[in-house]
Amino acid sequence: MLTFLCRLFLATATLGVICTPTFAANTNNPALYDSLSQAAPELNPQALKGALSAMQCAVNNGARQARHLAVIDYSQPSTARRLWIFDLNKKTVVLRDLVAHGQKSGENFATQFSNRQGSYQSSLGLFRTQESYEGSHGYSLRMDGLEPGFNDQARDRAIVIHAADYVNPLWSQRQGRIGRSQGCPAVRPQVARQVIDKLKGGQFMFSWYPDQRWLKSSAYLNCQPRQVASILTASGG
Repeated sequence: MLTFLCRLFLATATLGVICTPTFAANTNNPALYDSLSQAAPELNPQALKGALSAMQCAVNNGARQARHLAVIDYSQPSTARRLWIFDLNKKTVVLRDLVAHGQKSGENFATQFSNRQGSYQSSLGLFRTQESYEGSHGYSLRMDGLEPGFNDQARDRAIVIHAADYVNPLWSQRQGRIGRSQGCPAVRPQVARQVIDKLKGGQFMFSWYPDQRWLKSSAYLNCQPRQVASILTASGG
């Protein structure tokens, strides 16, 4: 049975109590969690633990190992550098920067998430990055969501990593937040190529928020081997 820890979380102007399950911090390699948490002390420990647990569950059930792991901590405001990219071999942070959330997910804080076409909301969970390409936003990166019901429509929704001028700290001076996407984790143009080149070709990306339905239902966070193996087989690992 999951153990629940309660913490105070300020999302918009309302103070509420949110309980999040505590997941094992990568039981196959606890030293990795310790190293990454020291390298990224501002990252919510639950987000990092969830990312490592979800990734390890995927690898244990047939997914290929990855060199890089990206973590988006949507419990932080859009004005914070809430995207981390880790080098899993060197156990270091190779980039930390701003990232946008969807127009319908919230203002400065993202609080609503969806897997639905036309929702203009961000999605939670574990993703596998795929091919880079040149599109309407320039150099971009496609990815596949690995969590049925939560992010597995990412490719059909054209949820990609791309550059956007509105991912700019100057926006916060006028709007109280950076600009928002149609659901894509858009990044600053100045770092977009670096982000995409680090993540393309089968790396992991994990988007986190203390959403109770997702936390309780995720096949990866609650590692359900048969379901995960089936998902990975269908997606090609």
